[in-house]
Amino acid sequence: MIKKSMELLLKESADEGENSLKRSLGPVNLILIGIGIIIGAGLFSLTGIAAGQHSGPAVTISFLIAALGCTFAALCYAEFSAMIPVAGSAYTYSYATMGELFAWIIGWDLVLEYSVGAATVAISWSQYLTKFLSWFDLYLPPQLTLSPFETAKAANGDVVNGIINLPAALIVILVTSIIIRGTKGSALVNAIIVSLKVGVVLVFIAVGWGFINPQNYHPYIPQNTGVWGDYGWSGILRGAGLVFFVFIGFDAVSTAAQEAKNPQRNMPIGIIGSLVICTILFVVFAHVMTGMANYKEFIGSGAPVAIAIEKTHYQWLSKAIVLAILIGYTSVILVDLLGQSRVFFSMSKDGLLPKVFSDIHPKFRTPWKSNIVLCGFIAFFAAFVPIRVVGEMTSIGTLLAFVMVCAGVLILRNQQPDVHRPFKTPLVPLVPILGILTCFAMMTFLPGDTWLRLLIWLAIGLVIYFTYGKKNSVIRKALAKAKS
Repeated sequence: MIKKSMELLLKESADEGENSLKRSLGPVNLILIGIGIIIGAGLFSLTGIAAGQHSGPAVTISFLIAALGCTFAALCYAEFSAMIPVAGSAYTYSYATMGELFAWIIGWDLVLEYSVGAATVAISWSQYLTKFLSWFDLYLPPQLTLSPFETAKAANGDVVNGIINLPAALIVILVTSIIIRGTKGSALVNAIIVSLKVGVVLVFIAVGWGFINPQNYHPYIPQNTGVWGDYGWSGILRGAGLVFFVFIGFDAVSTAAQEAKNPQRNMPIGIIGSLVICTILFVVFAHVMTGMANYKEFIGSGAPVAIAIEKTHYQWLSKAIVLAILIGYTSVILVDLLGQSRVFFSMSKDGLLPKVFSDIHPKFRTPWKSNIVLCGFIAFFAAFVPIRVVGEMTSIGTLLAFVMVCAGVLILRNQQPDVHRPFKTPLVPLVPILGILTCFAMMTFLPGDTWLRLLIWLAIGLVIYFTYGKKNSVIRKALAKAKS
């Protein structure tokens, strides 16, 4: 099994040449990158769905359980990112522990998390933009906000076919242009965006706290209806499986390891810090929302926050929340695009993908050609593919990456126990095993057709690996040369 040695990985980490990424990110930048992708619109929708249909006011416990599951994976990511501070995230870690084939599989799988995820978010961003503009009597033609496979009713009742989701494509292009100009600039934009959307969450908490009705917390754990997952403790667990997906994305911090100023110290801070901050915000947010309105009012609602706001005298908060969703989605797209280009950068440096994905801009020191190629691919999906097709593939790709990283910690601790680890995952092997079990359990809750799409996607990736990647692998060529 061909593996990438620790010595080679550390050499890549120390490379400061013209064809290397610029180290410009401190711990605050890394924490904000994590918060930028974790706090998306899911907080404003999934919280109400979980409370109304599964957990009741105990959705706060669901958040804590989901956060615990994420913590297992985050601790494993923190060990790897400090020990192997190279771009590529789970792909790089798998190359060092499980070998080239597994690394390719996980690298190809990460496209589902980052690229397909970015397309999904861009499509939803377009939908929220249309709604936001309508409040100001600005209406975009439905032909330019829907894919060719979607229809909408016009004001006169006619059914209109979509042509292209133009806003979705444009936001991908805009964010790509920011990323190309440099990671530090991207981090600054992300910091501003994160500050704004966290501000809206804090305003909701501060305003809503005064309108909490203690009666809404009784019973805190509603009695189970006799159906597994409908309230009671089984409902809390089902709710945890639902809100778990609000957390996914903190691993994107690890893709920026080669751009961190002091990765051995700052990467664990960025990964774990962003997760801790978001967990606190999510639990308090859920507590306030379920205190403002009875959990049963959230059943079947796609906008639970609006229901809670109706209990106050501040109806302007509805517009602020939609604006926060738009802002939040923008930062998620930014971090997704940043993460995907860094994974492909590493795969290209290893010869598994064409050189275009690792060409560095002479001035900005970013993989600009990769950004442009990925921009075209993602913008195409966002413009012409319905959201229902791309949406379900993101979660299963993320969870598979989590499983591989947790397994990687177990393997490397066994194979190379003496390697210097600036940060050590505590309670090994317990924590990695719990991470594997938790994430795999979450995968089992996903629909069967999502698993089928995953298998088809991985099959396509294997064809590319055996026809191109394996033949052009830098390590394979070096080993063949050494033998000859």
